[in-house]
Amino acid sequence: MREIVLDTETTGLDPAAGHRVVEIACIELVNRIPTGKSYQTYLNPERDMPEEAFKVHGLSQDFLAGHKTFAEEADRFLDFIGDAGFVIHNAEFDLRFLNWELRNIGRDNLGSHPVVDTVLVARKKFPGAPASLDALCRRFGIDNSARTVHGALLDAELLADVYLELMGGRQTALGFAAGAGGTAAAATRERESRAPRPHGAAADELAAHAAFIARIKDPIWNA
Repeated sequence: MREIVLDTETTGLDPAAGHRVVEIACIELVNRIPTGKSYQTYLNPERDMPEEAFKVHGLSQDFLAGHKTFAEEADRFLDFIGDAGFVIHNAEFDLRFLNWELRNIGRDNLGSHPVVDTVLVARKKFPGAPASLDALCRRFGIDNSARTVHGALLDAELLADVYLELMGGRQTALGFAAGAGGTAAAATRERESRAPRPHGAAADELAAHAAFIARIKDPIWNA
């Protein structure tokens, strides 16, 4: 099962208002385990960078001006994701932006890709609890100290760890990893033979039982 943990950074909150994607990052998972393959790119939005967005991700207009546009980078992005499913935190936001960018260059949207929205998974699993990426990192003991600003690649890496925990933790199979003191080691260790324990009644116990039976009047077993 191939999945892509995906995150984006943008110039704002609404593509219909002229905001654009400025960073895309993807982490490849196979059977929910990172393969080490990733994709990351900065994008020239061909517009200014609002101060509010700059405070979130720290990507300036001058820095982004030296990178490719989405149209120039689209093929490489689409080749990496292939037909894999997506794992996204607040999927509606990222997919709305990516589909807007794809539509602007005459490409198909990403509607055919199955999507796991980890916000929805977390809210179902922990009703009423905070479901932000930072909150989930704290819940699962995942180190997010390097997250001083939002960055798509770091956020995708953290989300991959969070997703694994949401889906049941790092032991994803029914079997257990062998190791010192582990269950597999215990299961394969040679069992020690013990002498059978005596279960017969002692003479005084038999005598006490016979005396008790003798006191019963008209027992049914004598009928």
